[in-house]
Amino acid sequence: MEKIKLFFSAGEASGDLHAGALMAALVRESASRGAAVEFTYLGGDEMERAAGCPPVVHYREMAFMGFADVLRNLGKVRRNLGAAIRAMERTRPDAVVLVDYPSFNLRLARHAFSMGIPVYYFIAPKVWAWKKWRVRQLRRYCRKVLSILPFETDFFRNHGVEVEYVGNPSVAEVDERLRHTPERSGLCLRAGLAADTPYLLLAPGSRRSEIAKNLPVMLAAAAGAPQYPVIIAAAPGIEPEYYRAFTQAPMLAGETFALMARAEAALVTSGTATLECALCGTPQVVCYRGGGSRLVYNIMKRILTIPYVSLPNLIVSEEIVPEMLMHLCTPDAVRRRLLDILPGAPGRDAQLRGYADLRRRLTGSDAPARAARAIIDGLPE
Repeated sequence: MEKIKLFFSAGEASGDLHAGALMAALVRESASRGAAVEFTYLGGDEMERAAGCPPVVHYREMAFMGFADVLRNLGKVRRNLGAAIRAMERTRPDAVVLVDYPSFNLRLARHAFSMGIPVYYFIAPKVWAWKKWRVRQLRRYCRKVLSILPFETDFFRNHGVEVEYVGNPSVAEVDERLRHTPERSGLCLRAGLAADTPYLLLAPGSRRSEIAKNLPVMLAAAAGAPQYPVIIAAAPGIEPEYYRAFTQAPMLAGETFALMARAEAALVTSGTATLECALCGTPQVVCYRGGGSRLVYNIMKRILTIPYVSLPNLIVSEEIVPEMLMHLCTPDAVRRRLLDILPGAPGRDAQLRGYADLRRRLTGSDAPARAARAIIDGLPE
């Protein structure tokens, strides 16, 4: 049986989830063609399940975000990159598949290109929003971008990047997770609330700096709806005592998706969680306090080349979820938008109609299977 050797790199939890599904699809697709796949990878548990072997580096050792975090861990970043390059040189894969995590993965793309190994990028860097100069690297080093966002394909084509829209995996992933999500009564009891209490979810982010800026605003805004107690989605790796410096409100760790799916409404820090929240059908207000200054906001408006920052709005090309950003992210402003999406309020039905439109745009394609076919079709005979 022919053997196909593939090298994968994913640097955080969501990348591990998407890469794991793609790797499983590659196993199925190659088997249908009478071949077997051998994986070498940087990633996590989902990828290990698909590959049947441990990672070269687990993403827990790679998940550094922001300039300061990377600078503090520069030695570890360099060691991880060295380990990845050595593994690539040792295994000489037929193709390299990169999943998001651009600062690190584009360095791997350059090295793979220098070795003559074709590079595929699944879940590409958001160069259409910021760091547009990275599009030159994608054009030079990558054989093809396997896009999961329908609006970004025109951008890549217009910049000379080979791109194929393979569909978005989030709908299928969310629907599968919803089938196994615990009921609200159990979540409430574990959080210390009465069974089946309608609650608001606060998802202030996964980093300490995000939590420190966003959580106080969210708590103050949620106080305007006292009939709904809050539950905080605590991030893995952040000790409960950190949150207790801000509040004694109930919290659960490692349950963000379940809490989101069963909440009456949610205040969500800008990021991929906004798309998951929309696909769960939970009304939300997108919050990002950041530095909170008008100056920083105006600078970011000049840097960003897109009209929105949250994925639901970008995909639908209109504001279906309110975005409260920087100096606009105040308790009063967030409270007004929150009250408008609670049960019985007019904004709730409007947002749910937007969610239905979002689902229609993303449903209808098995993204991992299409991406797997694109990769294997591109390999030399």
